[in-house]
Order: sequence, then C-alpha cells, then structure tokens
Amino acid sequence: MSSSGAHDAGGPITTRDPLDMEGRMCGITGWVSFSRDLSIARPTMESMTRALGNRGPDADGVWLDHHAALGHTRTAVIDLAGGSQPMVAEQDGRTLAVLTYSGEVYNFGALRDRLRRAGHRFRTSSDTEVVLRAYLEWGASCAEHLEGMFAFAVWDPSREELLLVRDRLGVKPLFYAAQPDGVLFGSEPKALLANPLVRPVVDRDGLRELLSTAKTPGQAVFRDMRELPPGHTAVVSRRGISESRYWALRAEPHTDDLPTTVETVSTLLDDIVRRELVSDVPLCTALSGGLDSSALTAVAAGILGGRDGHRVRTITTTFEGYSDNFRPDDTRSAPDAPFAAEVVRRVGSDHVDIVLKTSDLIERTTRLAAIRAQDMPTPYGDMDASLYRTFRRIREHSTVALIGEGADEIFGGYIWLHQPDFVRAPTFPWVAMEALHDGCRAAGLGRGLLDPGLLEKIDMPGHYAEIYRQACAEAPHQDGESAAEHRMRELCHLHLTRWLPMLLDRDDRLSMASGLEVRVPFCDHRLVEYLYNVPWSMKTFDGREKSLLRAAVADKLPQPVLQRPKSPWPVTQDPAYTHVLHRELSALLARLDAPVLQLIDVDGARRAAGDTSDVAYTWHSRMNIELVLQLDLWLRHYEVELVL
Repeated sequence: MSSSGAHDAGGPITTRDPLDMEGRMCGITGWVSFSRDLSIARPTMESMTRALGNRGPDADGVWLDHHAALGHTRTAVIDLAGGSQPMVAEQDGRTLAVLTYSGEVYNFGALRDRLRRAGHRFRTSSDTEVVLRAYLEWGASCAEHLEGMFAFAVWDPSREELLLVRDRLGVKPLFYAAQPDGVLFGSEPKALLANPLVRPVVDRDGLRELLSTAKTPGQAVFRDMRELPPGHTAVVSRRGISESRYWALRAEPHTDDLPTTVETVSTLLDDIVRRELVSDVPLCTALSGGLDSSALTAVAAGILGGRDGHRVRTITTTFEGYSDNFRPDDTRSAPDAPFAAEVVRRVGSDHVDIVLKTSDLIERTTRLAAIRAQDMPTPYGDMDASLYRTFRRIREHSTVALIGEGADEIFGGYIWLHQPDFVRAPTFPWVAMEALHDGCRAAGLGRGLLDPGLLEKIDMPGHYAEIYRQACAEAPHQDGESAAEHRMRELCHLHLTRWLPMLLDRDDRLSMASGLEVRVPFCDHRLVEYLYNVPWSMKTFDGREKSLLRAAVADKLPQPVLQRPKSPWPVTQDPAYTHVLHRELSALLARLDAPVLQLIDVDGARRAAGDTSDVAYTWHSRMNIELVLQLDLWLRHYEVELVL
C-alpha cells in the first residue's frame, strides 16, 4: 500500500494496493472488422490511440489480432507493475478475452472476493482485472454487477464478438461508428476521426444536437457516429450491432417518513463519498461555496478527520476583482468566494484559491483547447473556457477532484423547477427560460447571430417539441400519484436524461484535457434511484429547493451556506472580455474566406460587433458572439463537411 502523503494536509485515503489505480483517467479505442486483417493495422490504431493522448499522456498500448484491434491510453499515477492495457485474459496459451477500460469501479473489492470464490485467479489487485474477470463470469450482464463510472470494450475471440459498456448515468463517454464489416469506437469522436474510414460530416441532425441544450440519447454531432446511451451495452458481431439497456430508473412507492428519508440520504452520502475518497494520489473537492460542493466537502472532511486526522483539500475558483465588483444578474445573486471561505473556516480544510484573469479567458488558444477537448463548439462561451482553465489549475494541486454535479437534478435545485410558468411550459423548462433572456429571445441560447434561413432549416422549436414528447413518454410513474407529483417526477426524469448528460460530457472532456479526474458522488445510481421515488412534496418540505440535502448536512455547514439559493457556475463580468469579443468578431467578418460566414447573419453580426448598449455586455448576448467564433475555429480545424 502506498503511504505517500498519508499524513499531509489534503492527503487521500489509501486503502488499496498501488496496482488498483490503473483504471482511472484513460482513453479507449478500437476497431473490429470481419473482412480485414487488422493485425497489420498498427499505424492506424496507433493514430487512433494517440488522438486520445489527452486522456492519458503517460502511457499507451495497442493490441492487434486478425479481426480486432484495441487501443488504450492512461495517466500513470504511480509506477503500476502489471497495469498495462489492453489487458488480456489467457488460459493454457489461449486468449479468452481482451479488455480496454476507462473509469473507476467502486465495488471492485467485493466483486473480486465473489469472483475468487467462483474460481477466478487474479494476478493484480486492480479494478481493471476485476472487470475483465466479471465479463468471463457473467458475459454482457457483467455491467449489472459494476458500480461506478466506466466505459469499456471486451473482445471475445472465441465468440468473435465485441462488447461495449457504458455506466448507468453516462459519466464516462463512449462513441462508435458502424461499418459494413464491423465497428470503430472510442472515448471521444477524435479517436474515430483519426481513422480514414470516418469523415467529419455534420448534417442537420448533428447541427441540431450541437446547438441544443437538451441531449438526444445516442445522437452524436458527427453524422456517421453514435454515442452509446448511458446504462446500455452494445454487442458487435458478424450479424451487426445490437444495443441493449441494462439499467433504467423505476417508479416505486416511497414508504419512508421524512426523518427516515433524511437519515437515508445522509447515510448514502457518507458511504458514497467514503468510497470516492479512496485514492493513492492527491485528491480535493472543487468548492464553489454553493450547497452541493459544500455538502461534499463537509462529508469528506468528517470522513478524513476521523482517519488519522487528515484534512480535506479544497479549491475555489474566482475571477480577478469578481467579488469587489460583483453585479447580480438573473441567476447569480452573490459571488462564491465569501461562502466558500465560510466552509473552509468551518471544516478546517487545506485550501487553495484559484484566481482567473480576463487574459486567461481571452486567449484564443484557450477557446481552441476547449473546442478540441469537446470535439465541437458549445453555446456556453466563457463558462467552458473558465472551467477548462480551472481544471488545469486544480491539476497543479490534485490529480482527482470531487465535484457537485448531479445534486440539482436529484434534489430539485434549479430555479425553473420552482416557478409555475416553467413547470407548466409544454417544453423543457430550461428551454422555456431561455426565451426570457436578452440575447436569447429571437433564436435561443447562443443562436442569435445564425442565419435566419439556417434556423428555419434546422427548426429548433420543432426539434425540441419532438424530443420533448419522446422524453416525457419515457418517464416511469407510480400508480395513483397526483397530477402535481406526476409532473414533477416527469421533470426530474427530463433533467436526468436530457440535461445532466450534457453537463457530464462537458465535465469529462474539459477535465480529461487537463489530466484531471473528476468524480461525481451525487451521480451514484443508488442515490439517484432512491431520490427519484421521493415525492416532490418531501423534497421541498420546508418550501425551498433541495430541502432534503439541506437537512442531511444541517449540522455540518455554516448557516449562510445552508441558506444560500442556487447559483450556477460564474461568468466573468469584466467588460474588457466583451470588448475583445467584439474586436475578434469584426476581424472575422473582414475575412472573406471565414468558413462560418455561410452559417451566420452577417449584417446582424456587424451590428453586434459595434453594439455598446448594456444588453451587449450580458452573458446571454455575449454567447451569440462566442458561438460564432467557436464555430469558425471548429469548421477550420476539424475540416468539417456540412450537409444541410
């Protein structure tokens, strides 16, 4: 067992053998072809694997056979003997199965004991080998036995089948491109695009997905790709590709009273955080000062403080001059830093403040890095840039960070869930809310400068209407629930299946591009399942959002933090940032060869570049310019072919 940092401030819990840690921060890719000899495809496979170098810059490996080739990249957190991937299981000189795996299986210790009793022998102590042996024991149903965040592929030579698996909530990504004779797959689209069989073609469906703030399960931006949906497996054989769902939320009666429910939430959080604190490398919580990250920090501090007197490390991000010059907007009532400082004082953490400068966000290389990390532009502008920069700065202090993503979805934290007009809206409530913001009213978030003819072609209102109907039809309900409970359960399901996946994708890509592993305790499927069936009236028992979470940590946090309303990720308020955007847009419009010109309202863009009104400096209006600049970089650097 490694004891490095075991008695230092911010030291992790180290209860595993050092070999355990090989699974984390990895990229996976592969190619199955039943008509080619892939044993001679090493150059192509190495290109696909190198494309994922950001997910694991320290080591990579390629395994080749006649009809299958697998690749893997990893970040070495310590010197891992026997930890190379792809990992091969052999018996009597015969290959039984080959695995390429990314993620963390938190119950791997119990599974290893169970598999040992079933006769399996292990040569490492890693969760990777547990996953491989789980496949040999249970086949495709192995996914049902795993708890954690993961995406992996197993090639079975005797069956000539490839199994693709993605975790229940979709924390770890997995894309594939069907081929006439097999499949290509990878953690990110860039791995597939490194193979000449896949071209960066984007059609109307792909552009809709890029511009949408509600994900369509399985839909990728690039035309010839598909994203394996969360909680699904796919089997690739000579017969083709067959997807199956192994996990879905179920509606079941909630029989616990309020005190029991609060206690159950508290117990689950303690168990989840305890498991996710296990690490042989520096670990922290990303502390915003909001209820979600503060709750995780307080729970982690209690666990670490009870084990050899460790202190949790906390890291908070703010912008230069943000607190001194803060101006409230429609979703942010106060800066984060003072609330984070209250938590730090309360739990006695080993604290680091990260201060981002406007120049950090203005850098063109930062914008391009965020696009390359996500393989596409997004409507979120400097929120992407600042999150990317934050993850890079956190990586200077820690290798693993716990973040609060998922709490708003399961506890009911979003403002639009507590305003009747949005609850009753015949669409996704966050889409309904977009229409109220200056800069969004005409077209939607980030779409204000797109060409009206293009907007008519892609028909975002029609797109939202269709996927909204599909999403509502999927939501499971309990018998006899009231109309109000029916609607709120429906909205919870919409958030978990259409909103949260977008945030998890963003977190994964921007953190992995920075060499940082982020863990999301609130996305543990046990907590999600439990809270899905808690009545809305109990989730808001004190008349506020996230009542249950407040009650579960009421004795652990200072009152100002407990009573703080929801506040999203901060955006810069420095007018210099908007000035630079205007200059960059003017320069782009002067370039007749700019590929984005075919997609935008050029006259409208010129007016936006010269707009000095107060509205022009709001973050919603700014996003219109940011999306145009991102689209141009993306079209050029990815050589995107638009088929609209």
